Amino acid sequence: MKTRVLKIDDLNRDCNLIGEAAELIKAGEVVAFPTETVYGLGANALDSQAVEKIFRAKGRPGDNPLIVHVSNVRDVDKLVDEVPRRARILMEAFWPGPLTMVFRKASIIPDRVTAGLDTVAIRMPNHPVALRLIDFSGLPVAAPSANRSGHISPTTAQHVLEDLDGRIPLILDGGKCCVGLESTVLDLTADVPVILRPGGVTLEMLEEVLGEVRVDLNVLRPVAGGQKVKSPGMKYTHYAPRAQVLIVRGELAHIVKRINELAEEYADQGIKTGILATQETKDCYKKGEVLVLGKRTRPAEMASNLFLVLREFDVRGVDVVLAEWVDTSNEGLAIMNRMVRAAGFNVIDV
Repeated sequence: MKTRVLKIDDLNRDCNLIGEAAELIKAGEVVAFPTETVYGLGANALDSQAVEKIFRAKGRPGDNPLIVHVSNVRDVDKLVDEVPRRARILMEAFWPGPLTMVFRKASIIPDRVTAGLDTVAIRMPNHPVALRLIDFSGLPVAAPSANRSGHISPTTAQHVLEDLDGRIPLILDGGKCCVGLESTVLDLTADVPVILRPGGVTLEMLEEVLGEVRVDLNVLRPVAGGQKVKSPGMKYTHYAPRAQVLIVRGELAHIVKRINELAEEYADQGIKTGILATQETKDCYKKGEVLVLGKRTRPAEMASNLFLVLREFDVRGVDVVLAEWVDTSNEGLAIMNRMVRAAGFNVIDV
């Protein structure tokens, strides 16, 4: 299979290219497309055979549910058993945007989409190309991130091509994703809403609208073996570069000291080391390939850079990445959720 890349520079002038992608969706094929979070790999959410092509292209485990994307709030009603009042409030506040909500599913949704669960995750992306593609297809679109399963999520069309070239027919290139991390997933089937996966819509933002919101205990720790999960990104090692990732947690001065010690040890062993630093600490490191995530005072900036920086470590061919723990308030929780999974939960406390 030859993978084509269609550049969307002007939404109106290039609408025929988006229409071509929509025709592929309607024909049961998969298409990669941009959202504000990461690039998605989409297929008709109502067609089990089409959805199966997503799993095959990514090498994705079958027990990892997908998110269904819509272009209109009215589309949700036919996909779920019930839309609770608090969901309407959240749609008004955050849609279109990086918030996915988990509902009891309607029978129209195939079990392949939900990994056999009785719940379905739905969101409306805040990207003009994604919204136009869904609208033109006239279908709900199931879409995980458009990368090989377990690898770093793609925030540019080139990233998608690097992972899925020859495995999918088409990529719509809508430029760099602005949020840079996958959407927040909020379970609305519990008595108190639960964040299953943190993202651009933060705990603090949700509490301001809803009041009480809980964070799932597995956001920063592994899921127990055999446990079913309602959200993608919970169960397996994800977002990982080719290098081993180690995270150092503690007071910032102690973090810097320990990373310098480890970098020295690895250098003595001939191991090529990368250091994932912040703007405040970048000049503290003397060994290794130092890349800057952003300013600690700007967690949204750090979040938007995370996957780009991890991919750059792949380009530089490092063997080990030593990463600083960052504060888990606001977008910091989403950053650390991705980092601990990229590290396979290898965290060193100092």
